[in-house]
Amino acid sequence: MSQSQVLILTHAPWERPGRILDSLDTCGVPYTTLSILKDSKPDLPDFDSLAGLVLMGGPMGAQDFDQYPGLKAEAKLAKAAIVAGKPTLGVCLGHQIMATALGGKLKPGKAPEIGFGTITRLENSHEFLPMWGKKATVLHWHNDCVTLPAGATPLAKSDLTKVQAFRFGSGLGMQFHLEVNPTLFDEWMSEKEMTKDLKKSDVARLREEYPQKDALIKPFAEAVFMGFAARCRSQIQAMEADEPTEEKIVIS
Repeated sequence: MSQSQVLILTHAPWERPGRILDSLDTCGVPYTTLSILKDSKPDLPDFDSLAGLVLMGGPMGAQDFDQYPGLKAEAKLAKAAIVAGKPTLGVCLGHQIMATALGGKLKPGKAPEIGFGTITRLENSHEFLPMWGKKATVLHWHNDCVTLPAGATPLAKSDLTKVQAFRFGSGLGMQFHLEVNPTLFDEWMSEKEMTKDLKKSDVARLREEYPQKDALIKPFAEAVFMGFAARCRSQIQAMEADEPTEEKIVIS
């Protein structure tokens, strides 16, 4: 078997994993980053070697298969990873790919949700999404949203988006962005694709808000991503010991 590693799939040069990598590095978890958008039959690492899967954000739709045939391969891979009990993390577009792969529906949101806002915790705090209060500050940047896949557990919502986060077996989907560190944020504010629907005053306001808002987001992000990295580390240890990590989830 090839070296156990986490596979990170990206969809735009500016939508990189940011803080996710910090946590993987801290836990000593190897990873590789690929983009397979244009490949209908992409050359992927051996599935058995995958200790985890991360699907990042991007400007396209989760089901734009004609223009981006690799999205269909990503959906199949996400479902297979979750069925196999491999830690899986979807961010924004990645969240939508996961949800639709598991039977959820993709639909336009009530309105674009862009900028800093709050999410509300549903039920009790979950180990995959540890929220210390009823609400948490996050960075939103999306138009589409999803319905909850059958059998999934909803974890968070916002005023505009009913499914802001969900858990399905070993998978965590998050419609919002916790991964954006100061370097990435500066790139986003300078990227026309990201700011095309914003006024210059909106961009200036976001830049001004970032330091204060990020001070709230950073500890939340570290808790979520360190939890994911720890699960990937446990997956590697179990793979090396040739032991199952958890009961498989059957998706009908």
